[in-house]
Amino acid sequence: MTTEPKPMTRTTTPFARAARSLRLVPLAVVVAVTALAPAGGIAAQDATPEVTPGVIEAPAAETPCLPAEGDEPTPTPAPAAARTYEIASEESAVRYRVQEELASVGATEAVGTTTAFIGQILFDEGGLPMACSRFDVDMRTLTSDSARRDNYLYGNTLQTEEFPLATFILTGVEGLDGELPDDAEVQTTFIMLGNLTLHGVTNRVAWEATVTRDGDDIRGSAYTTFEMPDFAIVPPTVGPVVSLDETIRLEVDIVARVAGD
Repeated sequence: MTTEPKPMTRTTTPFARAARSLRLVPLAVVVAVTALAPAGGIAAQDATPEVTPGVIEAPAAETPCLPAEGDEPTPTPAPAAARTYEIASEESAVRYRVQEELASVGATEAVGTTTAFIGQILFDEGGLPMACSRFDVDMRTLTSDSARRDNYLYGNTLQTEEFPLATFILTGVEGLDGELPDDAEVQTTFIMLGNLTLHGVTNRVAWEATVTRDGDDIRGSAYTTFEMPDFAIVPPTVGPVVSLDETIRLEVDIVARVAGD
């Protein structure tokens, strides 16, 4: 099912941040899709993606790859892959973007980033992504240009002590009809569909990904958008923020290499 992106809403609220020490704990974001190949690559549904990035109004897809309850991620059961790429954490990143209006500044964009980002991308013999590809990110390491904002997000908005994990588990793609070209100059854009678990809530979500492959290296980026209420996130109500868009843009930059290289 494809839905039009939800209109952006604004919440009038002040917004504050305070700094604090963080330790690495994976965070979970799960992506699932409309087509799941039982033991191999995920077949594309169409050469031209028709789904737009954002929350899809459909029940979250069941997968055999979901982690058990708890703070620590569990090994993901997956069919044997022809090739496995591991995310290079030090060269990868996850970030959020939110539009806000500050009392003394005016319209601005809040951006929080982390490189606490691990995972694997599995490919079958035909070069297609496989179900149970995944990544884990630590929300408690997200930092922006204001320690005060960050601390408020940890303790109130995202409640990272209670919800420290988000796991992204791939179960399908749309718009990818073959293996990625082995050419660093050729970009391939497709849609990843799946379950995004964040702040204790799971929704079916579409991401737009743009990727290149150069031998044993894969580089790319992906993004999706959602409204704070989609994940039971209460918009911040403290500090110097006059108004805040409830639309969050979530981005990932990935560098991955063949496992063992």
